[in-house]
Amino acid sequence: MWSGRQGRLRPVGCVVEELRCRRREREAALRKARREQQLISKRLLRDDASEEAEGGCVAMILGETEIQHFLRLAQQGTEEKERERALVSLRRGLQHPETQQTFIWLEGSMRTLVGLLTSNQALLQLEAARCLHELSHSEQSAVAEACLPATSYLLTYLSGHSSDFIELCLYTLGNLIVESEAVRRQLLPQGIVPALAACIQSPHLTVLEALGYALSQLLQVKEAPEMIIPSPSADSSVLGSTLPEHILRLLQPGPKLNLGVAVEFAWCLHYIICSQVDNTLLISHGGLSTLGLLLLDMAGAVQRTEDTGLELLACPVLRCLSNLLTEAAMEVVGGQNQLEDERVVAALFILLQFFLQKQPSLLPEGLWLLNNLTANSPSFCTSLLSMDLIEPLLQLLPVSNVVLTVLCNVAEKGPAYCQRLWPGPLLSCLIGTLASPDIEVVGQSLELLQLLFLYQPEAAKDFLQQSGLQVLERHQEEAQLQDRVHALQQTALHQ
Repeated sequence: MWSGRQGRLRPVGCVVEELRCRRREREAALRKARREQQLISKRLLRDDASEEAEGGCVAMILGETEIQHFLRLAQQGTEEKERERALVSLRRGLQHPETQQTFIWLEGSMRTLVGLLTSNQALLQLEAARCLHELSHSEQSAVAEACLPATSYLLTYLSGHSSDFIELCLYTLGNLIVESEAVRRQLLPQGIVPALAACIQSPHLTVLEALGYALSQLLQVKEAPEMIIPSPSADSSVLGSTLPEHILRLLQPGPKLNLGVAVEFAWCLHYIICSQVDNTLLISHGGLSTLGLLLLDMAGAVQRTEDTGLELLACPVLRCLSNLLTEAAMEVVGGQNQLEDERVVAALFILLQFFLQKQPSLLPEGLWLLNNLTANSPSFCTSLLSMDLIEPLLQLLPVSNVVLTVLCNVAEKGPAYCQRLWPGPLLSCLIGTLASPDIEVVGQSLELLQLLFLYQPEAAKDFLQQSGLQVLERHQEEAQLQDRVHALQQTALHQ
């Protein structure tokens, strides 16, 4: 805490360092919250054309007798079409949780289905895989674990030639991975990571999108930071495979960038970064520069058209950049791997304005990135000032008090930066925030004013002239703010 005893001021360096420590603690809490905000979910891949061909009838709940009948018909029918229709009927019945439960407890049912999955008739294989996919979408872990006998075959078929079949296998594996630890224990030794790494070179966009989904599911599980993501020397780990470099390749901006694929792999990258296993590896592969260029590309896209869909990509990209920028190791990674393109600041403000109109929920993510850009970079702070972006930034203060943290980042860079912050709309804005009932907002406002008074004495005079001391008196009795209020009063009166 600051001390104002006997009217003596602490040295500027000590005060600035204390402010930095306080901000670092807040930022660490925010980073932890972002790491814990995972997007575990399941997806259901259904063929709209075949559903329509089936007449759009409501699927019936199947009992033991019906399930046994359809399995027997699929296994022993005299005509392939008849066998296929039996599996279609079974698959439609498996859309109901009640049928799923009956199926998994029915002796021999899964063994029969796996037998059909491994048959040499492509249409029967596909329908059997669709039945497994319906089972994989169940919310009950017992259903997922009942699918264990099929997982090794699903994994094997990832090296097949049918892109539709591979896509189906990937979504099914993705659903099973997230539901059952037993499934993961079986798939990891069987080589799911190398299998996924082989798939990432597929020329089919549908396969790549499905792969991104399956990989993101794997990267989110609780044991991922210890057993799946490390280490660069193990071929069976994510960082030891070719996955990181291919993920960054698929995020390269340009005419070949596919939005659906990019969204999936941006989330994959986010989960790898959040694991904090070895983010220097991602930086050395050009992660910062790739993400920076992608940010520029997104800003250009929202300027060209209003309906871009890029807000889906923006969230993981902003988080990836924000979290990579916090890496202490970045300071020792040389030149080309650092984010030094000052156009990023302009691009970020274009996106912030777009979010303000179209997707307000993404504004805090953009401001968090701006905070991390300015925290250790005088050049980005200079860009903010030279582009006259302080006033647009202040307009976002009602959205998030991270705006105050960004301004503190600028102010702590020294007198030259504070001179450019003042005069302007900042004083009236800060006097307004001091009246806020939010103690954290008031505390950050006090920190910013302290920096301004230390580096720009004119700011303290203006503050006094605009009855700033009377505003401060409102907080003299608040225990969390008393010391800081007193320190600011002393600073203002002694300038």
